[in-house]
Amino acid sequence: MSIPIIDTHQHLILADRWPYSWTKDAPALAGKVFDYAAYQKAIEGTGIEATVFMETTPDDPHWHEESVLVDGMSREPGSLIRGMILNCRPEHDGFADYLDGIADLRVSGLRRFLHAAPEGTVESPYFLPSLKELGRRGLPFDLCVFESQLALAEKIARACPDTRFVLDHCGVPKIDGGRFKDWARGISALAKVDNVVCKISGVFAYCPEGEATTARVRPYVEHCIEAFEWDRVVWGSDWPVVTVTSSLRAWVESTREILASEDADHQAKLLHRNAGEVYSVAV
Repeated sequence: MSIPIIDTHQHLILADRWPYSWTKDAPALAGKVFDYAAYQKAIEGTGIEATVFMETTPDDPHWHEESVLVDGMSREPGSLIRGMILNCRPEHDGFADYLDGIADLRVSGLRRFLHAAPEGTVESPYFLPSLKELGRRGLPFDLCVFESQLALAEKIARACPDTRFVLDHCGVPKIDGGRFKDWARGISALAKVDNVVCKISGVFAYCPEGEATTARVRPYVEHCIEAFEWDRVVWGSDWPVVTVTSSLRAWVESTREILASEDADHQAKLLHRNAGEVYSVAV
């Protein structure tokens, strides 16, 4: 029997409701609807038994509406959505008030899409104090940064030692760029910061067209696991972004292939056990 999965990176793109400017460079996603029913169909037979919704960055101010809508979805009978990683603006004053305002929602964590954030976001005098406030409240912060920003991610995490950080998408490696060693050094350095967890996700989307295969991503996945070890890794589908180059099912199959020689305890840690502890959810 396959080990069950908690998908910690499940998006929804509701282009019939809100604009998503970031999709303009992704024709496979732009202007299309990827709703919860489509996700349910995509995970059939994969072993995914629970999800953590990941904010999908609809344009301002619609990310506020997204939070409320998905919270409602999570409360419907039979919903697999057990928690939400919500959008936020830690660079602005009043962050604690914002957190108070969403306290009744099923918040598992927060994220600011840093590699697309306006210049000066991280330099704001409010940014680091806001992330420290998350630590005081026991909420993790997902770090979505480019490979070239891994040193910045390390700096942020070291500045907030009481806040847990989750590195999205294995640090967004340039899989088609032949810079594995540079990326790997950055990952190894970041893994030395104890309050950082690595999310094994997104790598299929960064493969060249037609090359989203186990062989292509295996070195990246295995290096992340080796660097962070089994107690500090979680798994995410990155649906529907994964469909740009492949499918959710193919990514699940690839993950299980990479893990095939590992014992069941290690597999369970990556696929659901660590996610339950990091995001306070359960299968």
